[in-house]
Amino acid sequence: MRRDHLTSHTSARPVLEIRDLNLDFGTPRGRIHALRDVSLDVPAAKVIGIVGESGSGKSTLAYTVMGLLPENADVSTGSILFEGKDLLKLPALARRRLLGDRLSMIFQDPMTALNPVRTVESQMIDIQHHEQGSRSEKLARALDMLQRVGIPDPQTRIGAYPHHFSGGMRQRVCIAMALLVKPALLIADEPTTALDATLEVQIIHLLKDLQKEIGCSVLFVSHHLGAVAELCDRVVVMYAGEVVEEGTVRDIFHNPAHPYTRALLECDPGRIRQKTRTLPTIPGEIPSLLGSKKGCIFRARCPQAFNRCVQESPIEYRMGLDQVARCHLLDKKRLVSA
Repeated sequence: MRRDHLTSHTSARPVLEIRDLNLDFGTPRGRIHALRDVSLDVPAAKVIGIVGESGSGKSTLAYTVMGLLPENADVSTGSILFEGKDLLKLPALARRRLLGDRLSMIFQDPMTALNPVRTVESQMIDIQHHEQGSRSEKLARALDMLQRVGIPDPQTRIGAYPHHFSGGMRQRVCIAMALLVKPALLIADEPTTALDATLEVQIIHLLKDLQKEIGCSVLFVSHHLGAVAELCDRVVVMYAGEVVEEGTVRDIFHNPAHPYTRALLECDPGRIRQKTRTLPTIPGEIPSLLGSKKGCIFRARCPQAFNRCVQESPIEYRMGLDQVARCHLLDKKRLVSA
């Protein structure tokens, strides 16, 4: 398996191993190939970031791992090994039992993630249904977690309803609920998108501290490169349903190998040194995922595309110990003959 070269230098088995995953959505216009041959690992106690434009498949991948897909979704091939067990082959009940226990998720919008007609207390106690102990013990754990995520006066606030909290405080409650069960893997789907910049920094630092304290693995989905650089150990770059590059945070941010990764970084407002009224963008749009695709999926927007990009899908090329990318420009045979 081609992933071996990225994991052979670590002895422990990854908490999550995704291999050659293909996911389609059935539509009246035909099958949309939303994920194509996606492979990645989430090692124990590490934070893996997934970045890419809207429509790149980041959230679809997260929801596929959680098993939260619509009826028209179909995993055609591949495996999702969680703690050594293939989630795609588990009986529905066994897979559901993992949710809110070994597998936990922070959703994108704190405004809709909580039940509006139930108190925070009742929701935080219910999330502990896998845990042993009395209601008072579960309440004590909930109060302690609210304290740790920075909710002021948790003894009073826990009896309130979600609409009594601000957006930032609601997201802190969601983080508290997700970590209360001490999951082996936490999936965070753009957890700071609905927050302003100041709150975003606070939430990222909070997640980082709690992840180290609890020791869980995190799959962090984001389009915010600054947040990924701050929080993650490794980065997976997705484009149009494919993984185009993967490596350590340092490698990806300081030595990007794929033209799409470089274009993403050039569009990051945090890297722009001169004052400007117009932010840079990547020309063109993400292509339609209907039907089969031939060649490099990024070629229409790539300034370095050449004939081979139209005819042939690129394989993974390795740069150093911990970085791989799918791009014909990295083919050493081509570089020698050029």
